Amino acid sequence: MNRIKITFLAAGLIALASCKEVKKESEEAGDAMQNEMEKMEETASEMKADAMGNTLTLAMNSASDSDVKGEVTFTEEDGEVKMKAIFTGLSQGDHAIHLHETADCSAHDGKSAGGHWNPTDQPHGKWGDEKGYHKGDIGNFVADEDGNATVDFETDEWCMGCDDENKNIIGKAVIVHQGTDDYTSQPSGDAGARVACTPIAK
Repeated sequence: MNRIKITFLAAGLIALASCKEVKKESEEAGDAMQNEMEKMEETASEMKADAMGNTLTLAMNSASDSDVKGEVTFTEEDGEVKMKAIFTGLSQGDHAIHLHETADCSAHDGKSAGGHWNPTDQPHGKWGDEKGYHKGDIGNFVADEDGNATVDFETDEWCMGCDDENKNIIGKAVIVHQGTDDYTSQPSGDAGARVACTPIAK
């Protein structure tokens, strides 16, 4: 009789230990699943942000037999678009950079991108000039003695994929010129050859 009780007691203890182990494993599996779900939600959120056009990174390609290369990143946040561009292979000194009207860099000299992006039909000028300026008139930047340069620009007059065609930069192109924009010559500032181009497209 005692042996039977002891056997039942031992079996009960083993069953209880097994239940605790199963519960522990179940809790661990649940935690792992929760972590995985959180990661998936974060990834989905990032993909959604990219799909909405919050960030766009583009490779600049050389044009007109230049050695210019680079990368341009556009980021939209709180009603403003920030542009950060990094270039190599430039000649030392000042160069112009503009947004042009067509996302087409197929031509050898970059002229397939058309003229400056100017949806409001303004004269060419320095950004912010009260006499007028193009929405693509970013301006000039300086390359160092090694041909490297960085451009930072931000404005609330651009958007990425919005319905306002006076602000939407998607479908335009970034052009870097060999020379300097004089801000007065019409219609483009007499900035010289187009030495790099990239379409702004998703």
